[in-house]
Amino acid sequence: MSKFHLKKYLDLNLVLLLAGFYTLFDIIYVGKMAYFRAHFPSGNEESWLDLLVFTILVDWLVVVTYMTLISVSTKRLLDRKYPWIKIITIHTILSILIGLIIRMIFDLFGMITGYINPSDYKIEESVHRFMSVIDLNFLIYFAMVFIIYTYYYLKQVKETEKQRNLLETQLVNTRMKMLSSQLQPHFLFNTLNSISVLADIDAGKAKDTIADLSDFLREILYCSDTNEITLEKELRTLEYYLNILTVRFSNDLKIRKDIDQNLLNKKVPALLLQPLIENSIKHGYSYNHTELEVLISVKSLGNYLIVKVTNNGEPVKLSSSELMQKGVGLANIKDRLKNLYNDNFFFEIKNKSEGVEGVETIVKIPL
Repeated sequence: MSKFHLKKYLDLNLVLLLAGFYTLFDIIYVGKMAYFRAHFPSGNEESWLDLLVFTILVDWLVVVTYMTLISVSTKRLLDRKYPWIKIITIHTILSILIGLIIRMIFDLFGMITGYINPSDYKIEESVHRFMSVIDLNFLIYFAMVFIIYTYYYLKQVKETEKQRNLLETQLVNTRMKMLSSQLQPHFLFNTLNSISVLADIDAGKAKDTIADLSDFLREILYCSDTNEITLEKELRTLEYYLNILTVRFSNDLKIRKDIDQNLLNKKVPALLLQPLIENSIKHGYSYNHTELEVLISVKSLGNYLIVKVTNNGEPVKLSSSELMQKGVGLANIKDRLKNLYNDNFFFEIKNKSEGVEGVETIVKIPL
């Protein structure tokens, strides 16, 4: 296997996990041996040095090395999507093979170190030793394989969750850009119509309106890739739009603000206030309401930021949901709020309380 492929399939964190598991197994084994030696002493015991170095250590090195290779092979099996029957068969064979390998290494090690006389070596006794622990080897092997598969499964779950979150973020950003691109021409057409009317009435005011429109468009184009901006920046951008309205409606429109200054650094959806005010003015004027007063209020309530745009104009005859289905600006706001906050927001347009003329638009979003 090339160095590139080994790096691709070898996971050092998994190797450390397997080594830690088998170390724990050996610690328990040593504890068991200490218990039996203390309570059932015999005269033919190997020394603790031989047990720890020549038995435990060699066994640990062989098993960890072998299981490292198994982890690499398992990763390749997973990547190639082998059927489970084939995978279980392969691991059953490998579980038996590890016992044979350990037995052969111990026999060879014993001959090299002088613990076993080659002339006295009997293959039958070696097979007996192998068979006496075959069930234990099988259980240890599959316990470590279970660790390998659990590790890769959890890793895949985390990676899938990460990809899902990334895709959701990309989807939200894409939707927000589409909605912004839809809203900007909608506003632009309305403002150009206003400038067209002003050009015939007062050329100077028309020029001022064009300047405000230029500044306003510059602001919204700079934040076109930003879903949320600070309330302070939103109000600064809004001021250019309010200048346009003041020129257009002259003394027939009064706009007041009631802004909690402590909220200026809080984030709000970009270009939120402009369509709310535009809608309030559009539906507020009527034959019986030629002078309009609009109040922009931004307060906090608990963990929520409350935006209210109220007027003293014509009451609405449609429900909040019907109004949002009719207008581009309102439907746009609702879609953007849905994308940003899921269901953790409130958006409603309704008439004021009975006996008080006017309409209020309420937006409630988490701080």
